[in-house]
Amino acid sequence: MEIKDRILQNAGALFLRNGIKSVSMDDIAADLAMSKKTLYKTFDNKDEIVLAVISQHLDKSQHDCVRVAGSATDAMEEMLTISRWAEEQFSGIHPSIFHDLRKYHPAAWRLFSEHKNTFILDQITRNLRRGMAEGLFRANLDVEVLARLNLAQIELSFDLDRYPLTQFGPVRVNRVLDEHFLLGVATLKGHRLFNHYQHITEAE
Repeated sequence: MEIKDRILQNAGALFLRNGIKSVSMDDIAADLAMSKKTLYKTFDNKDEIVLAVISQHLDKSQHDCVRVAGSATDAMEEMLTISRWAEEQFSGIHPSIFHDLRKYHPAAWRLFSEHKNTFILDQITRNLRRGMAEGLFRANLDVEVLARLNLAQIELSFDLDRYPLTQFGPVRVNRVLDEHFLLGVATLKGHRLFNHYQHITEAE
């Protein structure tokens, strides 16, 4: 593995585990058993590393998301599968990650925001329209409003003011918000399919 790839892999793991702000260039070099001189020959500063890590992570996430969504037989299964995939992603992310990006690394934050407001928004919009066409989501949905509501849940799950870590975890919050959203847009047919996929038996 090339030095650059090693740095990005190890730095990314440190950021996910400890948050971005708390990880220094010294920490990255020590974790790699590498001299700071070698580290600085590859990247000028921590900001460059953060940007490269985020870029690499978003490329992989986009590929994974398309693959996961493409395997679903209907819009309900697609949304539930993506939700489970997102939970796996969230379970390994330090809760301060979005706050750190927004406050200390504006270039990386802009990259994430662009990804969120284009690719992810398009995926949500497409899923809602698919569900409406399949009769699983209500025919009168305001797709533009609801797609942005669902998008906002990503950051809301990591909002430590609204959901402090002493009481809530991002995975728990995201699961509740996703289920609430799905049942809000579902038709009776969609609701029954949701119960089927979630192995829920409900009294009529």
